[in-house]
Amino acid sequence: MAHLDSDMKEECLRKDLRFYFMNPCEKYRARHQIPWKLALQILKILMVTAQLVRFGLSNQLVVAFKEENTMAFKYLFLRGYAGIDEENYSYSVYTQEDAYESIFYAINQYHRLKNVSLGTLSYGENEEHRIGLKVCKQHYKKGAMFPSDETLNIDSDIETDCIYLDLQGLSKNTEDWKNSSFFRLEFYRLLQVEISFHLKGIDLQTMLSRELPDCYVFQNTITFDNKAHSGKIKIYFDSDANIEECKDLNISGSVQKNAQYVLAFDSFVIVICLASLILCTRSIVLALRLRKKYQRHVCNADQWEFINGWYVLVIISDLMTIIGSILKMEIQVKNITNYDLCSILLGTSTLLVWVGVIRYLGYFQKYNVLILTMQASLPKVLRFCACAGMIYLGYTFCGWIVLGPYHNKFVALNTVSECLFSLVNGDDMFATFAQIQQKSVLVWLFSRLYLYSFISLFIYMILSLFIALITDSYDTIKKYQQNGFPETDLQEFLKECNSREEYQKESSAFLSRICCLRRKESDDHLIFTN
Repeated sequence: MAHLDSDMKEECLRKDLRFYFMNPCEKYRARHQIPWKLALQILKILMVTAQLVRFGLSNQLVVAFKEENTMAFKYLFLRGYAGIDEENYSYSVYTQEDAYESIFYAINQYHRLKNVSLGTLSYGENEEHRIGLKVCKQHYKKGAMFPSDETLNIDSDIETDCIYLDLQGLSKNTEDWKNSSFFRLEFYRLLQVEISFHLKGIDLQTMLSRELPDCYVFQNTITFDNKAHSGKIKIYFDSDANIEECKDLNISGSVQKNAQYVLAFDSFVIVICLASLILCTRSIVLALRLRKKYQRHVCNADQWEFINGWYVLVIISDLMTIIGSILKMEIQVKNITNYDLCSILLGTSTLLVWVGVIRYLGYFQKYNVLILTMQASLPKVLRFCACAGMIYLGYTFCGWIVLGPYHNKFVALNTVSECLFSLVNGDDMFATFAQIQQKSVLVWLFSRLYLYSFISLFIYMILSLFIALITDSYDTIKKYQQNGFPETDLQEFLKECNSREEYQKESSAFLSRICCLRRKESDDHLIFTN
């Protein structure tokens, strides 16, 4: 009797395991279990994508407003700005007269802002709750320098002096502050002059999208950089825009109603994702319970069969969608203004949702090839990339230290890495060769040897081996599909059951027409292959 009871428990465990590893259509045929997770995933894909599209359009308006205001500020406050930045700075001056005129021009334009600006701008308070300009200069302590005699007597300690120009003071007399001793600059020891001020603005274009307007505070800084003392002062303009809650909004029309509809839609998305999260978590808990009941020795491959990676992917996607939707609702009611974090969460979650669709395509043999090839080639590809990455890093550091002073694409480690990655993909090759400065013959010859060796090594050898690894895995999968996949201990245990017909019940005509076509017995091994 004890032996019979043990056999019955094993048979029940086998049936539960077989049922767990069935796809949604087979589960419906076996026990008429409605595929709730499949239905939720389809609904979630549609809703999350619609939510992302709407938020993306709104985020584009925000970014465009910031960029357009930054461009307008450059035209307003930078004397002689041509509309195109010089490298990473706006423009440069080469004479003392131009330096003084550029400083005074920015201050005068701030004073005349309401008369010259086309935007919805006004003056804002700085950190000290003062309305006006803050001008600071950094310079070395007093000393003397005589280039003709090659003598230098200077204190390397840096001093910082600041002056506040209130709006009222600028309005009374424009000549008093210009004659101040603060603006008598000694350029031989001057490091930089920094002009900072705050402006406020309102983005009205959001109302065209039936959304509440945003109020901005622009923290603007104009920097005159003379640290190189090369006779060239670089002028930088930086504008940091922060969104703040608008006070005393009184807007009539359909904007308020539309905001309520959007909040209701976001709430429904959260409910759908919570339901999907609960169902997928429940499935993983059930798998762990079955694994605990399965007392036999389990290899590593079988261990991962119990932890469904697609469910983990869906859970991560649901969590990111829920958090992103909450942030979106807070942004909608103007409690917070972190558009970047919200866009990252929603964008990544939508990516994972669409990647999860591959799981359902994998139920069909012809579409399953991609998943199986990626799964088989991934370990070998990672090991190969680890080895190739060492060579890549070596070329990156070498190019940065040798070619950095002579080539714009090699001035920083990140730009070097991006340039080399472009070369691996065959992009921008001639421009990389042509832009090297020929000031040093030795460096020019080294650049040719460096670029030719990198391109030959990575394109003709490393990239070809990389493709060969994936091709080899693909050929292996194709052979397995023709001759049968190797069976693990878990699959052999499941195949011992001959009572599968007990679970086979006639499915409804509706589901049969959609997707639940019966598989051939010869394809049973595909059911248990991840």
